[in-house]
Amino acid sequence: MTADTVISCKNVWKVFGNNPEAYLKQMPKGHSFDEIRADGYIAGVKDVSIEVTRGEMLVIMGLSGSGKSTLVRCFSRLHDITGGTIEVEGQDIMSLSERELIELRRNKMGMVFQSFGLLPHRTVLDNVAFPLEMRGQDKHERRARALEVIKLVGLEGREEYFPRELSGGQQQRVGIARSLAIEPDIWFLDEPFSALDPLIRREMQDEFLRLQELLGKTIVFITHDFDEALRLADRIAIMKDGAVEQCDTPDQIVLNPATEYVRKFTEEIDKARVVHAGVLADASLKGSGAAVDAGASVQDLARLLVQDKRKIIPVEAGGKLVGGMERAGALEVLLGSD
Repeated sequence: MTADTVISCKNVWKVFGNNPEAYLKQMPKGHSFDEIRADGYIAGVKDVSIEVTRGEMLVIMGLSGSGKSTLVRCFSRLHDITGGTIEVEGQDIMSLSERELIELRRNKMGMVFQSFGLLPHRTVLDNVAFPLEMRGQDKHERRARALEVIKLVGLEGREEYFPRELSGGQQQRVGIARSLAIEPDIWFLDEPFSALDPLIRREMQDEFLRLQELLGKTIVFITHDFDEALRLADRIAIMKDGAVEQCDTPDQIVLNPATEYVRKFTEEIDKARVVHAGVLADASLKGSGAAVDAGASVQDLARLLVQDKRKIIPVEAGGKLVGGMERAGALEVLLGSD
């Protein structure tokens, strides 16, 4: 755990069933998900160790029933864990009293879920101000803060609308504004865009990326959509049967899948639009001629890679040389290998 670690999750289990704590203590080491189920229990989270750093967007994904939502509910202690430890900014959340836990959620954590959960009889302004009201904040202060975040999410002018008068995308923006109103350091989002149609979903992803660039929150974002994960994530954790199969950057997950499950999960992905020059750069290689930007994807560089005859192409980040990229390797990513 480093100074930049916000959430530290070590060997965490969440087992559902009759007296799961006693079961976990006597359970044979290495028991599989199916063996645990045969014993009459469900391993919602299975021996997970993961860290989330300050300002990072960690995307957790997997198929339905993989344990992704359960894990995030453990992070905020909406579920009490059966085994292991979870620390939030160095504090063991299982040791917190109910009052301390409420304060942590009110002051540090924002949550957005797939269902918008808006109060139908309240206006946009009153919905956004609601958590501040629950906090006991002064009426004028909470109104000012609500107006600020409504503008931030692009709903200025709709403050007096009721939820029924808004589109699905606008309702989701209200949910996001409401969670931002408390100025959380940590933001949990559980499939917030999955109920939206594709065009609005894309717009909300763009808006979300804009907000993250502006606010720099520490974010755990759940999705089952790999394209969405690739657009948003600094790192992706892929879950199956309660366990994390792999947690890495999008580039590394598509280039070097750790398990057969991850390989199958990613095999239809166009690697050229995911893999960036910086990942392919070797610090021991220099090359010559004009450099390419480390943040450019192989797809962005397609024309150059086809036409350029250099074996090694220099790669720079922020105007500084970081290494050389082998053209043959980049072409393999672009065109695929046999």
